[in-house]
Amino acid sequence: MMPREIGVTELALRDAHQSLMATRMAIEDMIPVCEQIDRAGFWSVECWGGATFDTCIRFLNEDPWERLRTFRKLMPNSRLQMLLRGQNLLGYRHYQDEVVERFVAKAAENGMDVFRVFDALNDPRNLEHAMNAVTKVGKHAQGTICYTVSPLHNTEGYVQLAGRLLDMGAQSIALKDMAALLKPQPAYDIVKGIKDTYGADTQVNVHCHATTGVTLVSLMKAIEAGADVVDTAVSSMSLGPGHNPTESLVEMLEGTGFTTGVDLATLLPVRDHFAKVRPKYSAFESKITTVDTNIFKSQIPGGMISNMESQLKNQGAGDRIEEVMEEVPRVREDAGFPPLVTPSSQIVGTQAVFNVLMGRYKVLTGEFADLMLGYYGECPGVRNAEVVELAKKQTKKEPITVRPADLLDPEWDHLRAEAAGLEGFDGSDEDVLTVAMFPSVAPGFFKTRAEGPKNVGKTAEQVAKEAAIASGAANAVREPIKYTVTIGDHAHNVSVEPA
Repeated sequence: MMPREIGVTELALRDAHQSLMATRMAIEDMIPVCEQIDRAGFWSVECWGGATFDTCIRFLNEDPWERLRTFRKLMPNSRLQMLLRGQNLLGYRHYQDEVVERFVAKAAENGMDVFRVFDALNDPRNLEHAMNAVTKVGKHAQGTICYTVSPLHNTEGYVQLAGRLLDMGAQSIALKDMAALLKPQPAYDIVKGIKDTYGADTQVNVHCHATTGVTLVSLMKAIEAGADVVDTAVSSMSLGPGHNPTESLVEMLEGTGFTTGVDLATLLPVRDHFAKVRPKYSAFESKITTVDTNIFKSQIPGGMISNMESQLKNQGAGDRIEEVMEEVPRVREDAGFPPLVTPSSQIVGTQAVFNVLMGRYKVLTGEFADLMLGYYGECPGVRNAEVVELAKKQTKKEPITVRPADLLDPEWDHLRAEAAGLEGFDGSDEDVLTVAMFPSVAPGFFKTRAEGPKNVGKTAEQVAKEAAIASGAANAVREPIKYTVTIGDHAHNVSVEPA
């Protein structure tokens, strides 16, 4: 019997550097290996969406639409994949349906093939219109389940959610584990449950981070249960708060009833390239570099921890991070146990910081108040009624139960008018959408766009100098250590070579 081929989605061009180095990698450091990635045999290459749009215009002076067009040109044989936050698109609020349709259409026109559509609350109402827009332009709509653990979450619930997404037109289901919480047995049970309930031909993709150290096994169990595609990152861009290594997955499947279409020989130059590139971005690297099993208790993704640390340090309270980490689960429970992923992770985390610094719910952030009142969608559980009342009092708003986007007025004409008044606006729908996503950042970007992309990493000379200093320090440690040892009345000079 021929081995069953497992598709692989390579993450090095998007989620890998988002997770490891705050999405700061410049396009010039990706272009040299696009040809090899294109020939390596991946099911898809994730290269856009998530935080890349934001960081392109905020830090890299790079047009994200041009980045997508560049990838399309350099990887003509690959399915290009993006992460889309449902009704939030790539911003941090809900957008009116016409804006969602126009964004998806332009992303497809510029080269996107697979749209992984998710909602931070797993509210299907926030996914449906975006997925329909993807289907409308003839591209692959992947409905996403954000995996989390709580008293309310179980295998049956995840399988039912998959069914709702399939009914909405999802062409595949993604099980997205953004905090490395997915243990091997739940991975097996959920994938098998989806396959048994909706048919063996239902495509299931599994996405895991590596932070807790257990998820390569989870990928294996998911594959045994019938998973069709799994996500990995080339080894030099893996582990820590990132993902499992692509090469490790390929080697792991050797001798089993499974194989991949990935050609390791083609991938090795990609590995070596990023091994040289990664030190350039050491200033942006996460402090989590190995395994952190505390996440099983706190359920706090790595990026969320660094964000909370920064908030506390800015308030002169950097030593109170443990208090905040204990408060996060309590805030999450009050909010109805939402999964912790953008933007819910930032909303819950920031409120936990406020609670520790100012007293529990003495001040609610505007975003947390809106979360408690339903303006981000429906949370899995019942919200704390006392906190809901505080949110009503602070915002002078009433709770809602309808889909949040149903309350939005048409906004495309207003957005175009706003963009048209900005220096450097090129008249395109893409620029209008850039303004829609990040209205406070886009004006500055438009003014400087003509200067071209910037690389915020260290130069090769800086990297070499730091390596030389580190090497010198290491050599210095190996110099003989001299002691004076006194035995009786006699002093002896002793030189000891370090081990």
